[in-house]
Amino acid sequence: MTENTGSRHGGMPATRGRTSVADVVVEKIAGMAARDVRGVHALGSGFARSMGSVRERMPGAGSGKSVTRGVSVEVGEAQAAIDLELVVYYGVSITDVTGAVRENVISAVERMAGREVVEVNIMVSDVKLPDEEGEEEEPQRLQ
Repeated sequence: MTENTGSRHGGMPATRGRTSVADVVVEKIAGMAARDVRGVHALGSGFARSMGSVRERMPGAGSGKSVTRGVSVEVGEAQAAIDLELVVYYGVSITDVTGAVRENVISAVERMAGREVVEVNIMVSDVKLPDEEGEEEEPQRLQ
């Protein structure tokens, strides 16, 4: 006698197939999560930000700032490693800001992309001084 379990297919629906997450998805999640931390002025080096602002003004180049500037990732089937390049505001504690960025990025990537974040490497490449001009002011976000 055979037992009828009421299921025609083996396993739960969540296990029937594979989900892939592109690197750019994880880059965008990490970039947004890093920018949301108080004390972060921008992501990317000064040169990358300058080139990005020129690129953004070109017709047909897309709208808004590139969320992936200053972010690079390696994404596997179950894990991700993230490298960030930050510019912080003068006067903030760099260790506090980078700790908060690391925590926010790990939380966002693990929750949204379902990948274990094995490391978040952060390089602080510049400090935004109060009297510096020539850059568009990005609004400071709250954590």
